[in-house]
Parts: sequence; C-alpha cells; structure tokens
Amino acid sequence: MTEQAKAAKLSADEATESTDASEIVGTREIGDAELKSIAEALIFVADEPLSTKTIADVLKVDLAAVEKAISELVTECDARNGGLQLREIAGGWQIATRPEHHEQVRAYLKSKPSAKLSLASLETLAVIAYKQPVTVPEILEIRGVQSPSAIKTLLDKRLIVARGRKETVGRPMMYGTSKEFLIQFGLKDLTELPSIEDFQDLAGGGE
Repeated sequence: MTEQAKAAKLSADEATESTDASEIVGTREIGDAELKSIAEALIFVADEPLSTKTIADVLKVDLAAVEKAISELVTECDARNGGLQLREIAGGWQIATRPEHHEQVRAYLKSKPSAKLSLASLETLAVIAYKQPVTVPEILEIRGVQSPSAIKTLLDKRLIVARGRKETVGRPMMYGTSKEFLIQFGLKDLTELPSIEDFQDLAGGGE
C-alpha cells in the first residue's frame, strides 16, 4: 500500500471513529429559537402532558436548555394574552385554553355528543378526589347510596385507581384519583383541585 493510500485510509478511519463517537454521545446543535419552536410543536401533538426530560431525550439536548426554552414559551404565551396558554399539568407541559374562557369552551363542548359522566359518577369522583384514599363503604356513608357501577365507570375511564387495602375489618379496597384525572381536569397536582361546581359542570350525559 502506498504512503498516499495509507494516509487516505487513516483519514477515513478517523472520520468513522468521529461519527461513531458523535452518535454515542448523541449531541445535536439546535439554536435557542429553533428549540423553542420544536418544543412547542412536540407539546402540541402530544396526547398527554409532555415533560421537559422527554423533550430533551427526544431531541438529544441538555435538560437545562429545554427548561429555559419552556420558560420563555410560557412568558411569550402570557405576554400575547391569547386564548391559549402553556400549563404545567401532572408533571408535564400542555397547551390549554385560558381559565377566563372556560365558560364558553364548556358551552361548546356540551353542544357536542360525548361520553359524559352521570351525576352518580361525578358525585362519586368528587368524594374520591377530596377524601382520597377512600373505600366504597366510606363513599356510601358520605353519599348515602351505593356506588358500585359508578366505581366501575370511573375505573374504566381511568379517572381513579386502586390505592391498596385499608387495614380494617374486611380490608376494603381504597381508591384515589389517577394521573388521567389530573390531565382531564387540567391540574398540575391535587392542590389545584377544582370546586364542586366544576365537577357539576360536567354532568348532563349518560354513561
């Protein structure tokens, strides 16, 4: 092999090693403006609130850069004062309508046929949300009526989850709200629980 050929092969091997190293590290150069744009697009298309870690992992960028981009997006949305906002919900970020427009949004959604919760299911959900973890006998004591079908409906809709058994006679199952509950009600966590009136606003449809 000639000296020229050896040099060419060495250069090619170094280029391959450089490419492999880049793929292993997984870094990618994305400008601040582009990162904000991409993050906003990902949050928009996501089926549920998207965490900054997920965005960072997908884009292979630093978590701090994503957090900075999200913070700037929140500021820009608030400054624009449009009908949408970027909200932190259930450990992630989601584009949502502003609270001051909820009455009009509810009116529109009520005009559409949908699988709404019955009053019994809503009352049961409210008890679970505010008293969790709570057992079926405790729900019965509060509501004054049996709730087996309501419990099944809420479990089927993934709005509640089992929280283990209570150490008492019969060891009844305890229930609490789920992450899906936070998403459906647009809550960051349980400290943002809506008023009873907000639960009642969802009533009106059959199960």
